[in-house]
Parts: sequence; C-alpha cells; structure tokens
Amino acid sequence: MALKRMVLEIGMGTDIRGGDSTKAAVRALRDALWHNSLSIADALGKPREAMHVEVIIGVPRPETVDKAAVLAVLPYGDGTVRVVEGGLEIPNDAGTDTTMIAHAAAVVRLDVA
Repeated sequence: MALKRMVLEIGMGTDIRGGDSTKAAVRALRDALWHNSLSIADALGKPREAMHVEVIIGVPRPETVDKAAVLAVLPYGDGTVRVVEGGLEIPNDAGTDTTMIAHAAAVVRLDVA
C-alpha cells in the first residue's frame, strides 16, 4: 500500500463558555471538513471509505480531549486522532470560566500507485 497525501484541511473551533476541550476540538474538525466537499477519491476511482484521515488537534490540555468524540465527526474513511499542546485558553475577568480555542488539521491520504 502506498498512501499518498492528497488533502490538508485546517479548522478552528471554540467553546465560548465552559472551557470544554472536546467541544472545541469537535467544532475545529467540523470547521476543517464542512467547508469542503472532497471529491478526490471519486476523481481517482476510489470509494470514499478508502480515505485515511489523520486528525491532529491542538488544545492547551491535550489529555482532556475525548478522541472518540473527535473521530466520530469523520463522515467516511478511517481515521486516527492525535492531540497535541496548542490552541488557546482565555479566562474571564472573574477567573470563573474560560473560552477554549482548538485548532484542527485533517490530513487525507489515499492508496495510489
């Protein structure tokens, strides 16, 4: 199998109140994916399910992200999720709440000769 990188999609997501890393990560991946209609698999005569998607999420506390919830966003193909330190967390003035910003990258690969 010769997986070749076909697409790189980038998105940003937030949880305005609550500082929920998973919610922000899911929204970031949706932002990356939902602005496009990937027809690369169809153009190459491959089924959409043949796409391999590597998802990379950046948030301030990577251990707080539910990877399964992020992976569930993918509409087709198989995927992996890696969470790294990144993004941004902004506390409110009272220090009682935060806004969480997550960044997502989705690298789409296909098996091509």
